[in-house]
Amino acid sequence: MLRRVLLLCVCAVLLAAVPATAGLFGDKFEDEVVTETSAVKLVREVQQGGYDVVTTEELKGWIDGGRKMIIVDTMPFEASYAKGHIPGAVPFEFPVPLMETWDTTKTAGKSPADYEALLGPDKDMLIVVYCGFVKCTRSHNGAIWAKKLGYTNVVRHPGGIFAWKGKGYPVETAE
Repeated sequence: MLRRVLLLCVCAVLLAAVPATAGLFGDKFEDEVVTETSAVKLVREVQQGGYDVVTTEELKGWIDGGRKMIIVDTMPFEASYAKGHIPGAVPFEFPVPLMETWDTTKTAGKSPADYEALLGPDKDMLIVVYCGFVKCTRSHNGAIWAKKLGYTNVVRHPGGIFAWKGKGYPVETAE
């Protein structure tokens, strides 16, 4: 029941993201199809992965409140992470297409053991995984693989770094 409520909340957030002026600059009905497609795709990924989701505001609250967690940025290091990431996030690249079996050519040469070492021995640790934006599925792969490795408290931040920056929250850069 809680999962359904959370999924409905995610859908509501996505629907709210459609600009109020969409009808003035485009076809509001066509815009709704795009929003629906994104919302349903996200819900199905979450259901498939067996993880949860967190909004940008919730994640910021967790960070500000000192909640213990590991935040994983799944974007390419040089192209994204180094230029700006959520404060405290650690890099671990995942591909955009679904990675059903581990492929080191798609994870910057890193193995499942490397990912597990990054996440640590506490399988109940809160793991937050994000990528660029809602349509990006790197975070889906990161969340699925955390679950496959036995982590029980995995959440995906679907808005990613774009939503984080969109809220005007600070970012860190890598030197």
